[in-house]
Amino acid sequence: MSIAFTFPGQGSQSVGMGKDLADAFPEARRVFEEVDEALGEKLSRIIWEGPEETLTLTANAQPALMAVSLAAMRALEARGFTMKGKVLFVAGHSLGEYSALAAAGMFSIADAARLLRIRGNAMQAAVPPGEGAMAAIIGLDQDGVEAACAEAGRGSVCQIANDNGGGQLVISGAKPAVEHAARLCTEKGAKRAIMLPVSAPFHSALMSPAASAMRDALSKVNKNPPVVPVVSNVAVRPLSDPAQIAERLVDQVTGRVRWRETVEWFAANGIKTLYEVGSGKVLSGLARRISKDVSTANVGNAADVEAAAAALA
Repeated sequence: MSIAFTFPGQGSQSVGMGKDLADAFPEARRVFEEVDEALGEKLSRIIWEGPEETLTLTANAQPALMAVSLAAMRALEARGFTMKGKVLFVAGHSLGEYSALAAAGMFSIADAARLLRIRGNAMQAAVPPGEGAMAAIIGLDQDGVEAACAEAGRGSVCQIANDNGGGQLVISGAKPAVEHAARLCTEKGAKRAIMLPVSAPFHSALMSPAASAMRDALSKVNKNPPVVPVVSNVAVRPLSDPAQIAERLVDQVTGRVRWRETVEWFAANGIKTLYEVGSGKVLSGLARRISKDVSTANVGNAADVEAAAAALA
C-alpha cells in the first residue's frame, strides 16, 4: 500500500473533538485517561466541554490535539489495524510531529502529552505578550515573501514560519517587523496579508528559549525507534534514528514548517493516499491544493475509523 499518515497541528482543535471516539471505543477513551493522568488534570473535560478559549491556549491545544489523534489510532488498532506493513511514512504539522511519533511508537502517549505541555508553555513564555506576531501571506511567491521579511527584519526578527502550500505562507517574528513585512507583501502583489490571532511568534528565532527547553525535555524521555520513518518538518526527509529525530524536533521550534515540500515529497516518492488522523480536515485541504497526485482520507470520528479499517484491511 502506498499510504502515509499525517497528523494535524494547532488550529485544528474544536470543542467536543474526539468525544464520539471515546464513546465508541474503550481503547480511545483510555488515551484521554492516560493524557489526564500524565498532566495531572482533566484535560479531557476541556476538550469535550470547553470553553473554547481555554482549549485554544497553546499549552492545552497541543496535548489535546495529540490525544485525539492517538485516540483515533487506538480505535483503528482495535479494529485490527497495524501500522507496520500498511503505512510507509508518518508526518505531522508542527505539534503533529509529536502525534506522528507517538503513533509510530517513539514516544509513549504520556510522554508525548508531557512534552507538548512543556512545549506549549515554553513557546508561550519565550516572548512577552504583544511583542511577537504572525501573518498569513496569500498569493505571493516565496521569493517575494523572503525579500519582504529580509527588508522588514533588518535589526529584528522576521521570517517565514510555515510554507503551507496552495499559495499560503505564514511569517513570524517581532510585531513591528511582521506588520512592516505584511505591508511590503501587499505592495509586492500579495492578494491578502492577514495578521493572525496568535499568542506568540511561533517557528521564529524568537522561540530560541523554547528550543532550549525542548532539548532538555527530550533528553529525559525514553525514545524508541519509530515503527515507520517520520518525514521531518524541517528536514523534509524520512528519519528513523531517535537521536536525529529529537534534534530535528528542537530545530522545529525556531524553524520553518515545510508542509508544501512534505506533501510534494510524498507525491514524488510514490505515496498515493494521505490519511489525516485526528481533528479536522486542514491537512487534507492543503494536500489537495499542493498535489493532484495524492488522494486524502480522514480518521477523525468513529464512522471514519470504521471506513478506514475496512479500506486498510
